[in-house]
Amino acid sequence: MNATHRASSQDLTDVGNKVLPVVFNILDKWCCSQQQQMALLGLSSRSTLNKYRTHPESAKVSKDLLERMSYILNIHKCLRIMFTAEDSVYHWVQKSNSHPFFAGRSAMDVMCEGKVVDLYQVASRLNAWRGGQS
Repeated sequence: MNATHRASSQDLTDVGNKVLPVVFNILDKWCCSQQQQMALLGLSSRSTLNKYRTHPESAKVSKDLLERMSYILNIHKCLRIMFTAEDSVYHWVQKSNSHPFFAGRSAMDVMCEGKVVDLYQVASRLNAWRGGQS
């Protein structure tokens, strides 16, 4: 592994370690269970989830985890733009949705299927619904 690759891997970890507490704050406000948090972040054990929560600086931030966190931040941003009521911003993800894509499921149900593409699909729909504005 060359020095450039190591530096970029370290940069990835540094960014992820700083973003992780923000993501956990969003997941708390979304009222996510431990099981949901594990699915959203792609973690396989509660001990890893708890370790990352209490010591985010020790998290092994992979490209997969960074991508998942990016989608969570994007979804949160979209909801903040689309809704003014805090209740809607933080509880929309848990409410069933009649849109044909969701077919009565909540965004959380979709996102907790466990694949990165599930987070992407929710984020891209929200981006389209808000008109892609920043």
